[in-house]
Amino acid sequence: MECRVLSIQSHVVRGYVGNKSASFPLQVLGFEVDSINSVQFSNHTGYSHWKGQVLTAEELNVLYEGIKLNEVNHYDYILTGYSRDTSFLGTVVDIIQELKQANPSLVYVCDPVMGDQGAMYVPEELLPVYKDKVVPLADILTPNQFEAELLTGRKIQTEEDALEVMELLHKMGPDTVVLTSTDLPSKLGDQFLVALGSQKIVKPDGTKTTQKICMDIPKVDAVFVGTGDLFAAMLLAWTHLHPKDLKAACEKTLSVMHHVIKRTIAYANEVAGPGKRPSPAQLELRMVQSKADIENPAIVVESKGSHRGWS
Repeated sequence: MECRVLSIQSHVVRGYVGNKSASFPLQVLGFEVDSINSVQFSNHTGYSHWKGQVLTAEELNVLYEGIKLNEVNHYDYILTGYSRDTSFLGTVVDIIQELKQANPSLVYVCDPVMGDQGAMYVPEELLPVYKDKVVPLADILTPNQFEAELLTGRKIQTEEDALEVMELLHKMGPDTVVLTSTDLPSKLGDQFLVALGSQKIVKPDGTKTTQKICMDIPKVDAVFVGTGDLFAAMLLAWTHLHPKDLKAACEKTLSVMHHVIKRTIAYANEVAGPGKRPSPAQLELRMVQSKADIENPAIVVESKGSHRGWS
């Protein structure tokens, strides 16, 4: 059976962010992807200049109505990322609720893009919409540390704090929560970021168990755009292929990320030349060139953890 994803994210003409970052890798892994572009920009906003249009809530509704009138609004997954407007996000919520009603087994993967490093880069009024309406509908949630703290009102300073925050997020709705990056110290040293994951699994006898994992991710000294969108898309794909094995899904997701980023930085440094910092254009993700790694990633990021907690 084919697996169909509705992806509501931003779009850029040049480069890889939002739907451009998510669609190709999902298609490579065999998913049909229907894209609604929340914005259409010439390029991402890390460049000196950008131009484009923003989709309104009304325009989003018109597009969805067209799909619905043709009775092709059956989806296995919904994927959402950056949104900066409350009415647009409210319409997204309405669409998700309707699609979940039509297909109760639909899985909603939500990247609650609100900010990073202690600062919000969306209007503050989006936070209550995420807390009260979006997160309760999500099955898989991929916040960074700052976003997880915003959603729960709890600070993360230790591994125990992180576990408690993930448990609070579970109680809000999602069965799978992955903190994509944290400020926690890695046991492998300063050159690594720590990510954590937690998944509630229902056993055949109806009892629930929780799988918790911890991952050390090699840092790269550059600013990449679109990596969060790639992460959410790959987690969707690999949890579909490993539905009750968060360890395997996260290892493949992060290994894909590692291969794409390594290829990108090698290319960017070569084009920029010795001693020069690469430009945003040179740092666009080398997605097409990474096709083989997306399809069959060599595992380079391993996770610790088991169904009983940390190993």
